[in-house]
Amino acid sequence: MKKNLFRKALKYTLILLFLSFGTLLVHIYLVTRVKPPDNNTLIMARIDIKQPIDQEDAAKITNWMYGQKGIDHVLCNTQNGIVIFTFFPITTSGDAIVANFKKSLHYKAERYLPTQEEMSAGCPVAASGTNKLYNYIKKNL
Repeated sequence: MKKNLFRKALKYTLILLFLSFGTLLVHIYLVTRVKPPDNNTLIMARIDIKQPIDQEDAAKITNWMYGQKGIDHVLCNTQNGIVIFTFFPITTSGDAIVANFKKSLHYKAERYLPTQEEMSAGCPVAASGTNKLYNYIKKNL
């Protein structure tokens, strides 16, 4: 009797474990697959201004940026001359915004594009202790 009950419990436990693992695999696939941008996709970009700017310039830049099609949010830092903005890639592109920015406002500016090394170092997981566990598992399994 006990042996039969143990086998039944083991059988249902293994079935549940298998189904949970399958669900996890499907979830990971759906979350990590590359999806084309849609109406809700936002991209963040940065413009480095190569000349000193003051608060008046920052207000002018911010107002101009908000007037552009597809811009969602703008932050302008006068101390280091950086403009951070988010935009909808369906309606515009970062390169087009920067080109219009330089043409319209006549600032010495360029779009900042991080290198591949900076992109991998900028991962939030890499900044925490979780990265050590990931590297250990990757190296040993």
